[in-house]
Amino acid sequence: MERHDVPDRQLDALLERLDRIAAQLERIDARLEANEGLLQVSRELRALNESLNAVAYAALGQSPRVRRRAG
Repeated sequence: MERHDVPDRQLDALLERLDRIAAQLERIDARLEANEGLLQVSRELRALNESLNAVAYAALGQSPRVRRRAG
């Protein structure tokens, strides 16, 4: 491969662009981490709701209509 000299102005522009890309990737990563946390909370709330429903039905002396979810 041939080596090409890059003028200082072009190099500065490339580095600035890379810095913006890196910052954007950090923001995307933070959002993904937050979404993963929210999904976990959602699963836990669903399980808690199902448990509370089962307790309520048991207190009434009834059995709940069970619906199975995939996944």
